[in-house]
Amino acid sequence: MKQITFGNKKICYHADGNGDAVMLLHGFAEDSRIWNYQAEKLREKFYVIIPDLPGSGASEILEGEATIEEYAEVIKAITDAEINNNERKTFALIGHSLGGYISLAFAEKYPELLNSFGLFHSSAFADDEAKKDARKKGIEFIKEIGPASFLKTTTANLFSGKTKKENNNLIDDLIDLSKNFSAETLIQYYGAMMRRSERISVLKSFSKPVLFIIGKEDAAIPLDASLKQCHLPRISTVYILETSGHMGMWEQPLKSLDFLLEFLTQSR
Repeated sequence: MKQITFGNKKICYHADGNGDAVMLLHGFAEDSRIWNYQAEKLREKFYVIIPDLPGSGASEILEGEATIEEYAEVIKAITDAEINNNERKTFALIGHSLGGYISLAFAEKYPELLNSFGLFHSSAFADDEAKKDARKKGIEFIKEIGPASFLKTTTANLFSGKTKKENNNLIDDLIDLSKNFSAETLIQYYGAMMRRSERISVLKSFSKPVLFIIGKEDAAIPLDASLKQCHLPRISTVYILETSGHMGMWEQPLKSLDFLLEFLTQSR
């Protein structure tokens, strides 16, 4: 892995491949490995950058109450190392869930650096009060039983009924991937998500292509809520994963790859 320093913290990321650049951002309680299947294929046609967000994987957690905007500045620092210092001047930024919130914040501040961006099971809407209450309860749950037990209890909710019935091992795999998360990191992520701003205006003002990948059975970012934002960009591409919940890159890996390849090829 490569690394940069953001403030006094080590931030690690993968960067490999050929062609135009694309950066993939993982979500809450994940790390760069969540994209392993797609990244292997994408590297044949694209220069693929996949960070471990602060506090995930090999990257160190930021101090204090970090914000979505601060995470976006971490992405800018990686961009400075991998994009601005070579022949690549723009790139595509695709974010899953929390990664999508960060992508929106980056697109708001640095639209000129992007040739496109995408929300993979994510939303430009801020948390409503019910969602904030659920996150606050999650924080208390983490403090009470610890991060590993919390994730073991809640991870199944991220998957579709079909996955739970026919491919239940994926749930165990995600639990295993997230087993080393600290309570401090998960609580910092929850706090950043609760405090984030609505960014509908980013979708409306961004002049280049915007991707939406939606899970039909996604309980975290429901289908109806996702569809309400898809008409806002000037150039919008929408794909629906028919048998996925919130983890489409694992539940329907080949279909997710096909969607990414089609969008990235058309929008570069």
